[in-house]
Amino acid sequence: MQYGVALGAANPAFFPDIVATAEGLGYESVWLPEHLIFTNRMSRSPHPGETHPPVPPETPIFDAFAYLAFLAGRHAHLKFGTHVFNIGLRHPFTTARAVQTLDLVSEGRFLFGIGASWLEEEWIAAQLDFASRGRRVDECIEVCRRLWTEDSVTHHGEFFSFEEAVFVPKPVQSPWPPILVGGESTPALRRAARLGDGWIGMHHDLESGAAQIARLRTMLVDEGRDPDAFEYCLGAHIGSVDDLRRWEDLGVTRMVFSPWRRSREAVDGLKAFAEMAGLPGR
Repeated sequence: MQYGVALGAANPAFFPDIVATAEGLGYESVWLPEHLIFTNRMSRSPHPGETHPPVPPETPIFDAFAYLAFLAGRHAHLKFGTHVFNIGLRHPFTTARAVQTLDLVSEGRFLFGIGASWLEEEWIAAQLDFASRGRRVDECIEVCRRLWTEDSVTHHGEFFSFEEAVFVPKPVQSPWPPILVGGESTPALRRAARLGDGWIGMHHDLESGAAQIARLRTMLVDEGRDPDAFEYCLGAHIGSVDDLRRWEDLGVTRMVFSPWRRSREAVDGLKAFAEMAGLPGR
């Protein structure tokens, strides 16, 4: 099981120290959250059963690809992931190019976490239809995958239409950087099983995590795919080595989490977890 650090739980002023510490201690990856825009009025929540947004509109937002490319230039060992990128809010040409560029400058160390987005007001501000976002996301994934692998792409779909698009160079990772689909809903899990190379879940306990992984494995079989050739990523509280073993026994391949309560405690939290988990350091 690999360990990725979720930067979204920290004040951005602490990002450089957190990332440098994570690399030095032997964490596998760091993950940056992403939104295009927030509005003063926000509804919904990405957490099942909740209706209140988990972040205030004043929360700092960065261009994920620019920021991760900056980090990739400073750190030679870490992988870098989006946690998650709202792919439906952009044209697939823009997304495919950003992914390709980050994968190239990081020498194949990019992990492409994507989501359908939970914030309706963000879609309204971008003048896009929130109700059809799932179909738009599916088509964006299809177009990006074709651009990353085919010499010339002609596409006529529900949302995008173009003739003989040429896209070079291709990403370092073949056939493309791993696409990890985020979300807890049934449509999100089905999308992961159909189109993803893996899944990114929210914060789970052992019971809820096991349930989602079991659902995914069934869906993967239904899609004719091998459940063992799939990445299961999620966040959780890990209090002991026994917890680590239980998560590994469930088939979790990567934890994406923040082992601290306050930003100023992040470095100490990373060190304490690394010691408990026996991370090798660098």
